[in-house]
Amino acid sequence: MTDVQQSESVAEPTSAEVPSAEVDVDVDVEFAESGAESPAPVSSESGDYEQPTADQLDQEGDIAADYIEELLDIADIDGDIDIDARNGRSYISVNADENANLRLLSKPDTVTALQELTRLAVQNKTGSFSRLILDIAGSRDARQAELATLVERAIARIEEGAEQAALPAMSSYERKLVHDIVSERGFVSNSQGEGRDRHTVITKS
Repeated sequence: MTDVQQSESVAEPTSAEVPSAEVDVDVDVEFAESGAESPAPVSSESGDYEQPTADQLDQEGDIAADYIEELLDIADIDGDIDIDARNGRSYISVNADENANLRLLSKPDTVTALQELTRLAVQNKTGSFSRLILDIAGSRDARQAELATLVERAIARIEEGAEQAALPAMSSYERKLVHDIVSERGFVSNSQGEGRDRHTVITKS
């Protein structure tokens, strides 16, 4: 059985780069949905994206939670769903006891695929592009730790004499996390490239 909880909005620290509204797809993960037609995603780089209102984010969170709850019920997986909204995004977290079978869905590639499915489900209901972030059993924290390791390796190359170090292409949300980590280490980072090839380049301050 799943429980759905609504969280109060919590402000996050701002970053040098505001996350763009492009479709967030991790490296090496592409997902295509067959069957029912869905609206084409809207990219902020086309200039057509509008920041959702609080009511729209609430609606998006409710739709996403219902969709995930149905998936969990079908798979007979236990999990508590928490809904939050901040900085123009809906955040959906699914957690359970350590002994629960939710960990079966917590692998990065699986979470990414489920996130894209959930975004499509929201988009089909609302007709609007979704930038929601899905976290399953702490997968987001685990990914942030991986990004921190990537940044440390890149900085080590710069300290050894490299003028700059480029990270793999990643989503706008992950690039924002990278920018924050790089800034804390006293270095500079910029996003380069377009679409799925957009990545972060780190240099000395």
